[in-house]
Amino acid sequence: MLWNLDLNDTNMSGELPNSFGCLKSLKTLFLDGCQFSGPLPESIGNLSQLSTMSLTKNSFNGPIPSQISNLVQLETLDLRDNQFQGQIPDSFANLQKLTQLSLADNSLVGSFPPTVANLTNLETLDLQSNSITGPLPSNVSGLQVLSFLYLSNNLLQGTVPAWLFCLESLTFLHLKKNQLTGQLPQMEEFNGTSLIKIDLSNNQLQGKIPKSISTLPILDFLDLSSNNLSGVLELSSDTLTYLVLSNNRISWSANENVSNSLPNLNRIELSSCEIKAFPEFLRSSKKLTVLQLSNNKIQGQIPIWLTSMPWDSLLYLNLSYNFISRLDPLPWKNLRILDARSNLIQGQLPPFICNLEALAILDLSRNKFNGSIPMCFGNFSSQLVVLNLERNYLQTTISMVFAKDSKLRYLGLNKNFLEGPLPVTLTNCKYLEVLDLGNNHLKDTFPAWLENLTEIQVLVLRSNRFFGPINISKVKSSFQKLQIFDLSCNHFSGVLPPELLESFRAMMRLWSNNSESKYLHAYGNTTSYTYSVNMIAKGKDLEYTKIIRTLTTIDLSSNIFHGKIPEVIGNLYSLRLLNLSRNNFSGHIPSVIGNLRFLETLDLSNNQIGGDIPRQLTNMTSLVALNLSYNHLIGRIPQGKQFNTFGNDSYSGNSGLCGYPVTKGCSNLSVPQAPPPVLLVKEKDSDFMSGFTRKAVLLGYGCGLVLGMAIGFLIFVTRKPIGLVRIIEEEMYRNSLLLIQKKKKMHDQLKRSKICHKRIEGI
Repeated sequence: MLWNLDLNDTNMSGELPNSFGCLKSLKTLFLDGCQFSGPLPESIGNLSQLSTMSLTKNSFNGPIPSQISNLVQLETLDLRDNQFQGQIPDSFANLQKLTQLSLADNSLVGSFPPTVANLTNLETLDLQSNSITGPLPSNVSGLQVLSFLYLSNNLLQGTVPAWLFCLESLTFLHLKKNQLTGQLPQMEEFNGTSLIKIDLSNNQLQGKIPKSISTLPILDFLDLSSNNLSGVLELSSDTLTYLVLSNNRISWSANENVSNSLPNLNRIELSSCEIKAFPEFLRSSKKLTVLQLSNNKIQGQIPIWLTSMPWDSLLYLNLSYNFISRLDPLPWKNLRILDARSNLIQGQLPPFICNLEALAILDLSRNKFNGSIPMCFGNFSSQLVVLNLERNYLQTTISMVFAKDSKLRYLGLNKNFLEGPLPVTLTNCKYLEVLDLGNNHLKDTFPAWLENLTEIQVLVLRSNRFFGPINISKVKSSFQKLQIFDLSCNHFSGVLPPELLESFRAMMRLWSNNSESKYLHAYGNTTSYTYSVNMIAKGKDLEYTKIIRTLTTIDLSSNIFHGKIPEVIGNLYSLRLLNLSRNNFSGHIPSVIGNLRFLETLDLSNNQIGGDIPRQLTNMTSLVALNLSYNHLIGRIPQGKQFNTFGNDSYSGNSGLCGYPVTKGCSNLSVPQAPPPVLLVKEKDSDFMSGFTRKAVLLGYGCGLVLGMAIGFLIFVTRKPIGLVRIIEEEMYRNSLLLIQKKKKMHDQLKRSKICHKRIEGI
């Protein structure tokens, strides 16, 4: 006679047979964490002695059989994390001994089951993460011993009923992520309840926060964030440690005469509210660890009373997206995260930062800091993982010295006025994942020592004054994790080394969904920090506030690279953006580029590329932006798939191309075998070229007159002009070609200078 059956985590699979109902003596059934599927057999209703049935984390589907109502001895029913569908059956009214009912994480629909609300012995009710709709019951007769109520992540509507605050045994109330509306119950007091945790976040609640919440005698956790609540906060509690009111219209200004006392507050989050000053009630909080005040309307400097608070426990301070103009010394030496980005803070970077030895994340970007970066910023904390100083007015060289044990993962200095070479001590940052130094005045050769930073995933040197060829070792693991490589708008020259592209292993494999996160980020003790980057994409200067792991780009535009495009580029299968424009690349377009089926942007414009457009390029079905203009391309433009969507602008400046969408037809086309180099110029450059054309014409007239007289004389004397004429013509052609190339180089340099340094005007 079988009384207990425990098959937890045995990897058993298949459907439960109908004969399962023959185990009539069974009292406990555990099938958690297996691979069972299919519907529950109706015969399960024959297990009339069953007191515990737990079938969590399987793939059971179909409706919950109504025959469960026969299990009158059942005390625990746990069907979490399956694929059950349909409505919750009304037959639960028979299960009067039930103490725990969990149907969470399924696909159940319909309204809140009224029969469940009448279960007098129920202690835990967990229906979260389904699609339960409609209002909650206006009153209930049961649930008098209910301690845990989880209804989050559903589609519940209507108001929050008052009886939820009158259940004497209720300790946890979770209703977040629903569609609840109206005001919270305005009761005189809630003294009769045992509520410890209330989470009503991400609903549509309105009105003021009731003062009576202060009367909850043991309330510890209150989260009302992401609603439409308004008014001045009036709350006092000796027990509350966690208060989250972000994304509401809760107001607070310096002249508010409201007495709030929260002495045991540990965490306060008031981001995206209507706060205009630092809340005075923080004076009473002695144990604060997290203070979140971002995206408000706080102005001026941090008050002295705040920086005088003895918060040795403070770990996280976020003042970002306000109007703070001054950052006075902060005494909290255990601080691990300081985020003051997007304010109006002026002056030099504050030296007190170097006293915060526990700091892991420091973001002072988007302010008005000027002067140099203190040397200690590279080594003041052995815990520092993020240093973001982007979009300030920092000048001189990067004088930071990075410690040998550096844990730095993100260094952002984009859009400043930094000069000189990169500090070689960056090689000490073995864990560095993002290095964004774009839009400065840095001048150096390609820092080949960066290949020692094997964790690097984002490298941006865009819009600086780097120069010379790219010389790296032939070790293919040098940049194996790199997914964003931006050297655009510099003076790099020489050929593009194939071994560089061969080292981009991350671009050669497809991204897997098994990653721990969809976005690149770093952890900082109490929270994570999402990386950002500035890039040119589809012709626009964009800031990616989050770097998705599938974003793989190469931008080498506006440099002086020459030679052929390496064939190995066709192995970078996950590439999304490739920009080689405004260089001197020659040869043909590699047909292997057609292998890049995820490529969305391809820009090869303003080069010296010739030959046909490979038909293999039509295999790139993700391509939404194509620019092949101003090259020496010839022949018929391929048709089909994405190529049917590109206009004439994608091909302009290639006189040898024919077919749709250009106006030149291909029927009587005579294609030259080896077209001489032609200087192709956009219309906007006509003023520059007009002067060159006039000089060239005058020079041609003068040279032609002299040479013509000489040739005529020689022909008359020797009567054998053919060989001599050929020699003279070849010499003239070579000289004119050299002159054209020289003017073309000057012209490209002028355009590059105009394009790459426009951003200085906007800083």
